[in-house]
Amino acid sequence: MKRRHFAALAASSAAALAAGPARAAWPERPVTMIVAFPPGGGTDVAARTLARFLERELGQSVVVLNRAGAGGEIGWAEMARAQPDGYTIGFINTPNIVSIPIERQARYRLEDFAPVANVVDDPGAFLVPPDSRFRTLPDLVAFAKANPDTVTYGTTGIGSDDHLAALAFERLAGVRMTHVPFAGAAPVRNAILGRQIMVASMNVGEGINDMRQDQLRALGQMATERWAEAPDTPTFREQGFDVVQGSMRGLAAPAGVPAPVLERLAAATRAVMEDAEFRRLASQQALPLRYLAPPEYRATLSALREELQSLWRAHPWKE
Repeated sequence: MKRRHFAALAASSAAALAAGPARAAWPERPVTMIVAFPPGGGTDVAARTLARFLERELGQSVVVLNRAGAGGEIGWAEMARAQPDGYTIGFINTPNIVSIPIERQARYRLEDFAPVANVVDDPGAFLVPPDSRFRTLPDLVAFAKANPDTVTYGTTGIGSDDHLAALAFERLAGVRMTHVPFAGAAPVRNAILGRQIMVASMNVGEGINDMRQDQLRALGQMATERWAEAPDTPTFREQGFDVVQGSMRGLAAPAGVPAPVLERLAAATRAVMEDAEFRRLASQQALPLRYLAPPEYRATLSALREELQSLWRAHPWKE
């Protein structure tokens, strides 16, 4: 009996040593959320609002870190190189996250990320100062046809949703305008308010507060139907231009993040998006919410990449 008892103790001890110490529950320390655009833009606002509520769900601080530049590439490259342990996550934006590696040799690939959850789907728009000569999209087209390359429009960078939308509009309308890229939505807003550009191609959610205060006026929104927060702004389609474009913004982690961590992040994000207080703040900030779980989010990003690869072969966006 003693021999059997000692043998059982030895076996259990060996099993415990083989298993090693129990893995602590994630997260044990603060989480860093990389935002690849400057403070003050739509992505930054959404990220900081989400971070506050994620802290409640995760029980740890979520620290937003802005790494702006190169249309998002700087921040996303940093996230791609981070340890896949769940302690570095970040916001990713369409189409930039997939368009940048198509148009140039980028420092990341879509496969470098594990999509966690989409949060926002914000339609694009053309915005002008309230005293602009352009009252409608046909007004803009008439002037641009009579004055090729005279209309200057700002975007968040080459290959951004704002830029691709403007290029699509140029092709459909048969006009040529001059592109002025910026590092993010906040500088685009400053430029249009300062009359440094004639048109701001940006998301409705990023311009809605200025629209409400009569500091900016939208010529049209690029949604399939009028967004409830901007019911008086006609769509591009209503004005004869079949342009539907916008920016999805959601969370991702470095590829290779453990499945339980990915699931915890996705569940926490969904819980936040169902929280009444978060939804109230999102409405105040004009954030059009749209949750996608990891599989659907990954599939949507992959489909968008195929679409943009085909577009690049037919109409490369270079300036």
